[in-house]
Amino acid sequence: MAATASGPLAGVRVVELAGIGPGPFAAMLLADLGADVVRVDRPGGAGLAIDPACDLTNRNKRSVVIDLKARDGAARVLDLVDRADILIEGYRPGVAERLGVGPEPCHARNPKLVYGRMTGWGQQGPLADRAGHDIAYIAVTGTLSMIGSAEGPPAIPANLLGDYAGGSLYLVVGVLAALQHARTDGGNGQVVDAAIVDGAAHLGTMIQGMLAAGVWRDRRGSNLLDGGCPFYGTYRTSDGAYMAVGALEEQFYDEFTGLLGISGVVPARDDPARWAELRTVIAGRFATRTRAEWTKVFEGSDACVAPVLSLREAPEHPHIAARGTFVEHSGMTQPAPAPRFSATPGSIRRGPAGPGADTAEVARDWDVPAIVAAPEQTVREQTVREPLVRDLGAQPPGAPEKENR
Repeated sequence: MAATASGPLAGVRVVELAGIGPGPFAAMLLADLGADVVRVDRPGGAGLAIDPACDLTNRNKRSVVIDLKARDGAARVLDLVDRADILIEGYRPGVAERLGVGPEPCHARNPKLVYGRMTGWGQQGPLADRAGHDIAYIAVTGTLSMIGSAEGPPAIPANLLGDYAGGSLYLVVGVLAALQHARTDGGNGQVVDAAIVDGAAHLGTMIQGMLAAGVWRDRRGSNLLDGGCPFYGTYRTSDGAYMAVGALEEQFYDEFTGLLGISGVVPARDDPARWAELRTVIAGRFATRTRAEWTKVFEGSDACVAPVLSLREAPEHPHIAARGTFVEHSGMTQPAPAPRFSATPGSIRRGPAGPGADTAEVARDWDVPAIVAAPEQTVREQTVREPLVRDLGAQPPGAPEKENR
């Protein structure tokens, strides 16, 4: 794999300590762009209730199984660290250190290593040792408060906004920036503390500026971009589907109202006091035709209107299909690597890595001692005997350490 990978990160070696959520997605993104990612799986798996063959966040990776609580578990990981450029882990603060694979022993073996830490709360702070998930992280940053209608509760954006936008993508930016520094003259590796709370807050930079300027109200469903504006929102069609409208600029709005058939019969768009009246008129018009009919009406226009498609429908959209935004691989429809590069495109080279399926291949390609499958009985140090997380309920004695998620 290392010899045949393409993409701008070809030749970069990454060790991923298995987890769930944003850490694996970040490692997948690096792998999609050509990095040689070796996932260190735990005996028994990472605890995600999904068939490993369908876990697309493990595509383009290779897997070895190492029990980090075994007597020689840390040593086997450090052998990989010797050859790596980046390591990614998603444990609670202190867990990697207790397992013997924290930054200090890793940098002792490889001073150039970029050590990426993916957590929800971060490495320091009152909540650093507490369990959590995406919804809590975006809640305390004010991000969740912006999503949903003014009359209803905050709407939950799956786990895309926290885990992946505020977490994975910031981790990737961080480790690649640190890698650039490590490869400069005199540069060394460092620790990248990627906390979802930091990333989710950072995503709201523009809105914080608008709030300071007095042009954003700290109440969801009452602003230009949060559904409060009647020409930036979604509308139900006669068949129960929806159309999305984003006609913010006046020239686009004029085209939108013309095609919708309401020009000259609606209140001025610049009068927020009459937005409720304008919304009622728009909603009434959309309710007269099906989604397919309205899609045809707005096709080829600059009205900034699009049909709201389901996950299964999206790959069939003409534009999405023409660009190849989704591809078929390993018997599954899945998003293609992104972004795109003119000279060094990323690719899907292999399907999800089965736990431990690449043990011999990795040992050969990375020139490390043979990685022996973990024995059923392991010798655990006293410092890691007690489970360190309680996010999914009490763990049985000897349970694997889990991520701070």
